[in-house]
Amino acid sequence: MDFALIFTDVGNLLTNPVFLILTGFQIWMLVDAVRREEWLWAAMLLFFGHFTALFYFFMVYRVARASEGNPSFEWPGSAERERIEQLQDQIHHLDKAHHHTELGNIYVKQGKFDKALECYEAAYERDADDIDILGAYGRCLIKMNEPEKAIALLEKVAAEDPRHEYGVTLMALAQAYLLQNQTEPAQKALEQVLQHQTYAEARVMLAEIYLKIDRKDDAKHQLEEVIEDDKHAPSFVKKKDRVWSRKASQMLQHI
Repeated sequence: MDFALIFTDVGNLLTNPVFLILTGFQIWMLVDAVRREEWLWAAMLLFFGHFTALFYFFMVYRVARASEGNPSFEWPGSAERERIEQLQDQIHHLDKAHHHTELGNIYVKQGKFDKALECYEAAYERDADDIDILGAYGRCLIKMNEPEKAIALLEKVAAEDPRHEYGVTLMALAQAYLLQNQTEPAQKALEQVLQHQTYAEARVMLAEIYLKIDRKDDAKHQLEEVIEDDKHAPSFVKKKDRVWSRKASQMLQHI
């Protein structure tokens, strides 16, 4: 076997622009398949090459994008980048609080919490009474490990509208309390959330508190509710709550 010839062929491929473009496209489709949990397609994309990527694009990616109300072809992140540029231009000319907040929300989705925090701080400076700003700012502060400051903001939101963002803000307040080892107010906040919502995360957090204060039956009830809800939940909810349903199952095994 002529290894020199093999290495020459490989080198030629790695410098071939068509091969590199097709490989990049294949990787893009593979990442999308993994995100959608299309495991069979992911395996085929990994092992069967460029033509599989084309089949995936037309049979899965394009159809899914259309059903989501999005263009069938769009470079990854292009819509967000375009919106970021629009917001930055609006901030430059108008400098409105809600523009800073929306920009912060995009950065949160991207996991850029430091940039998001700067945006929320700017929004807060321009409007310190808007509970949407306070809620987003407080939740970001938790991500940045500043629970004490977050509590001060989120308590204002909870006082004005305890059902803000369908209970998500109140649940964030409970999380901030727990980070400050304030178990009792966290418990009350979570119990209030669950009066109107059935969030798996809130149930698991509350179950953990109940176990700490020796209320095993109450903890078991919350965890069983998570498992039962998961049985009847639509697929997108199952996917979103998977980490909490798994944790609920693990906790039940030790009660």
